[in-house]
Amino acid sequence: MEFRLLGAVSVATEVGELPLGPAKRRSLLAALLLRPNHPVPVDQLTAALWDHEPPPQARSVIQGHVSRLRVLFAGADAEMFGVELVTRNAAYVLRMPESLLDAHRFEELVTLARGQRVPADAVSMFQEALSLWQGPALTGAYPSQPLQAAAHALEELRLTTVELLAGGYTRMGEHARAAAVLRAEAAVHPLRESLSAGLVRALQRAGRRSEALDWFHRTRRLLADELGVDPGRELADAYAVVLRGEHDDEPQAPAPVPHPAPGTAQMAPAGLHPGTIDLLPRMPRGFHGRAGELTALSRAAAGEAPVCLVTGPAGVGKTALVVHWAHHNRDRFPGGLLYADLRGFSDTGEPTLVEVLREFLLALGVAPRRIPESAGAASALFRSLAADRQLLVVLDNARGSEQVRDLLPGGTRCVTVVTSRDRLRGLIASDAARPVPVDVLEPEDSTALLAAVLGKERVLAEAVAARRLAELCGGLPLALRVTAARLADQPDRSLSTMSTELSDESRRLSLLDVEDTGVRAALRLTVHRLPADAARHFAHLGRYPGTHVDRYTAAALAGTGLAAADAALDRLTAAHLVTRTAPDRWMLHDLVRLYARDLDTDAGTLVRVLDHGVATALAAADAAEPGDESCFTLPADFHPPCAVREFADREQAMAWYAAERDDLTLAVAAAHAAGLHSRTWRLALALWPQIVWRVRDGWAPVLETALEAARADADPRAQSRILALLGWVLTEEGRTQEALVHLEAAPALASRAGDPRGEATALVNLSLAQAALGSPDEAAEGCARAARLACGAGDWHTERLALYHLTRHQLDTAQWQAALDTSAAAQALGDASDTSVASRVLLRTAAGEALLGMGEEAEGIRRLDAAAREAEACGYDDGAVRALGVLLRVSADVELQVRYDTAVMRLLERS
Repeated sequence: MEFRLLGAVSVATEVGELPLGPAKRRSLLAALLLRPNHPVPVDQLTAALWDHEPPPQARSVIQGHVSRLRVLFAGADAEMFGVELVTRNAAYVLRMPESLLDAHRFEELVTLARGQRVPADAVSMFQEALSLWQGPALTGAYPSQPLQAAAHALEELRLTTVELLAGGYTRMGEHARAAAVLRAEAAVHPLRESLSAGLVRALQRAGRRSEALDWFHRTRRLLADELGVDPGRELADAYAVVLRGEHDDEPQAPAPVPHPAPGTAQMAPAGLHPGTIDLLPRMPRGFHGRAGELTALSRAAAGEAPVCLVTGPAGVGKTALVVHWAHHNRDRFPGGLLYADLRGFSDTGEPTLVEVLREFLLALGVAPRRIPESAGAASALFRSLAADRQLLVVLDNARGSEQVRDLLPGGTRCVTVVTSRDRLRGLIASDAARPVPVDVLEPEDSTALLAAVLGKERVLAEAVAARRLAELCGGLPLALRVTAARLADQPDRSLSTMSTELSDESRRLSLLDVEDTGVRAALRLTVHRLPADAARHFAHLGRYPGTHVDRYTAAALAGTGLAAADAALDRLTAAHLVTRTAPDRWMLHDLVRLYARDLDTDAGTLVRVLDHGVATALAAADAAEPGDESCFTLPADFHPPCAVREFADREQAMAWYAAERDDLTLAVAAAHAAGLHSRTWRLALALWPQIVWRVRDGWAPVLETALEAARADADPRAQSRILALLGWVLTEEGRTQEALVHLEAAPALASRAGDPRGEATALVNLSLAQAALGSPDEAAEGCARAARLACGAGDWHTERLALYHLTRHQLDTAQWQAALDTSAAAQALGDASDTSVASRVLLRTAAGEALLGMGEEAEGIRRLDAAAREAEACGYDDGAVRALGVLLRVSADVELQVRYDTAVMRLLERS
């Protein structure tokens, strides 16, 4: 099996290509393949499939394409190859061995070729890598901006490889072949000066001087006509070689560019290119990946006098990215390259505006005595000198917009690149700065960074441990470099030992500090710049046991109102300490979370957020099952949150349960670990509407934790409720003998606690296990007793539940009329407006089955179809499958089969 991006987006198998279908589906697959084994959020997939405003049904369209891809993968036995398309929260992950992806093999071959000492071996590998290309990358996908950027990045890698291949031929002395390779690409990319320069040199070495001169002049005219620029240094140097009639067999390295000495004027001597003005730091070592960010920076730098704003969290590698890009684009700036570290997040203090301008003016040739003393005059002189130059100005580590504005050159041909840990929204508003966000590294680039410091052999020898180190560092370049430095200092220390030590959260941040450099130091400087209220909210966020927070959770953690939480989250987002993943969802990088946790000294933080979770889950339960009795009372020391989310209806409540399921489960575990037993079992029990709705979603572990907490709390009522719920879950999972042990104990505990409703529920759940084990009469008797108990307690919800299961037992024993009567009695109970969708659907389905058994087929089909359509309309897939499954026993209708298959597929997607 092979996944292809280098050409048409396709999936090849032994029996041919999979029929991927329309461009949108290919685009979805391409977006997943560009980040294999990594969650791709739905909003990123939406951006890849639609350029402008997506349609209202965009999410449903994406789900449909995902479902179709899963069907195609299943038909191709993709699991045999380790391929699986899974759902993770509001994202999808394409799990696969990356060796199945042509783009991955291409980059591996190029990396291996670069390391070859024998030119012929390198040429062979470069040729093999280029043979993987079957046309322009991502052909057949929708040309959205994200996919076009990815295709452009891949094309850049291909062209660079072509140039490397030509270099290999040159080292072998095969100059004609080098020229042939370069000419083919230079004809297609006539404005790429590196190709033309290489071709001119190759033609000269091959003894074809007139062709070399002709190609240079052709390119020079094209650059003048299309871009209005002269040839850059590389192409000009190649032309000079031809004019001198030299026959160098090796590509010539460019002459080093002199740097002006600090505090002195740097004038360009007569005949010397003004590009010698260069204040850039040295090229960063071990730089890997970032193709997308480099492309985005190049695009942002296009146009007239652009200001590019490179932002990201501390330690993510903003400076390395910008300096790397600047070195590789120096030919675009013949007027000079200026750089200043504004030290906006430093212990050493910020330079004054006059100090920065003085360095810039000295570099531009202004004599020291002519530099104005006032910042305003110096800024004006800088702008006037820059007006006619083609300058690059890099302003690194800016604290705020006001620190930058007087350093903007303003010349129409100048480009300014600003880096900051803050989003600098003011600079975007006042100067139309173009944001270029920088995120953490992908796993492959993270391990490549480790290999650059430790050597490929050491990383390849412990590939799994290297990958784990990348995960523990969260893809943060600063953390990876510190880890690599520790390992480089101890060559006998294994990567697996280091990964084991980093797995200990209590030590991780200490291990990621070395001397005065490290994650903790970088974060400390960022937090130091925060307002006091935002810093306090940040510290409390570290105690949250889940992965995402909303404004209500942030308020509960800090014990504040929503307005204060909103303001703090906005400031933390701007400082890149939290990342906004949805309109009301934020997350912290793992290392940031650990740092925040160390700052929190409030012992009540965890209790507050657990009580917030209990309160919100109860509000959701009230909306999901209106009128139903709460399954527990609040503890005496309960901390009511300042604000609790409101739910308009069942749909909103169930959507919240689905979105928060993982975090609520983590909260149960955190409460249990902290010995907060009363919170542990209450939080687990508050999940009951979702457990009922999605009973086969693997609830047993969280309920077993709740049972342990209830026993530690010595609460028989809680024990009974949990045993009944756990026993039902185990019965539905087919673990009936295990379930029976719990279910047989539940009614007696409820009776002892004076809980007739809980006793009735326990008896109903016990009847399910009894029926499954072949005791239908005993099961029916238990349901009848449960109905009487619930009726006596005035609880029609539980009475209806008992009558429904009595109906099921009657259906199983072919008591059709009794089943119809019992289902009718159940439906007559209570207020119809307070009846849950699940209850209505199941009772109507049972009545339909009874009517079919009595021979009243038309009426039975009508009721079953009504039940199925209601279930489908509200997303109750279990109910839809049950009703449609009964209908299919008496009808071979094709539409019914399609509806049944769709409901089943949705169930499988959740499992």
